[in-house]
Amino acid sequence: MGDFVGHVLPGTLLLAVGLWRVWASIARFAADPPAFRVRAWNPVPVPSGPHRLLELYVVAGGAFLDMCVELFYSNALRVFVAGGVDPAHLNGLEHAGMLLMFFLFGALALLSQKTRWYLRQSDGALSLLLLFSFHSTTHMGLEGYYHRLLLVLLGLCILAVVLGALLPASFPADLGAGVLIAVQGLWFYQTALTLYGPMLPAGCARRFDSPGADARVECRGAAQERAEQLANFQLFGLVFLAFAYVLGCYGVAAARYGHLDLTTAHEKHVAAMQCRGEASAAAMEECTV
Repeated sequence: MGDFVGHVLPGTLLLAVGLWRVWASIARFAADPPAFRVRAWNPVPVPSGPHRLLELYVVAGGAFLDMCVELFYSNALRVFVAGGVDPAHLNGLEHAGMLLMFFLFGALALLSQKTRWYLRQSDGALSLLLLFSFHSTTHMGLEGYYHRLLLVLLGLCILAVVLGALLPASFPADLGAGVLIAVQGLWFYQTALTLYGPMLPAGCARRFDSPGADARVECRGAAQERAEQLANFQLFGLVFLAFAYVLGCYGVAAARYGHLDLTTAHEKHVAAMQCRGEASAAAMEECTV
């Protein structure tokens, strides 16, 4: 089933990258809407130096660290026993394989920036380096429901990335990918708090099939339906938080980098609303005369 740390670490990685991508996408759009292009990663706006590639270092380094945790810490340094793979820890190897794809993306993007031209990759090519991985479908009950909701977020994220590669000037696709990455990170946190932390729903309990085995969450009767409804509400709440963050970022970016096109569009919108208001007031005056 996993554990608390095994969900918080990748959740932190996804959340940090997602929040940065949302801000960077909005800031680039606010600075120059006509010149906006989808990016597979977003450099820190500094003239030069390693800080410019901070996002790639976080992705590659974070994924590598999490792989080490899955392979060694979570598995109690028993990846191999009796000349073969420890069957009790195949789940950790499976998760490490998925994290490997994040590491490869970060490493390839770094090589693309630090080596000669023949290793450089376009943003579209890097965007299509997706996480095609296999994950066991043995999750049952409430655990399975949380993973199914995660798969919905992952599917939408893949769709946004593909659209961004096909439509390289699409601001909604680029922003949507960042938002969905951030929500996935928040959902990892929520999963950890619910399945392994203090937010286990009433009527559910953690069971251990054998000593040393991973716990499984068991909800009896109507408690399963109530727990799933609570999971839906939690997801809606996280989406609302992401929406509020997007609005905040847009307000700050528009005030700091607001391009003439944005200012003009806003002024036209305000003028149109005022015109409608004046027209409505005139119509009301005519009716009252």
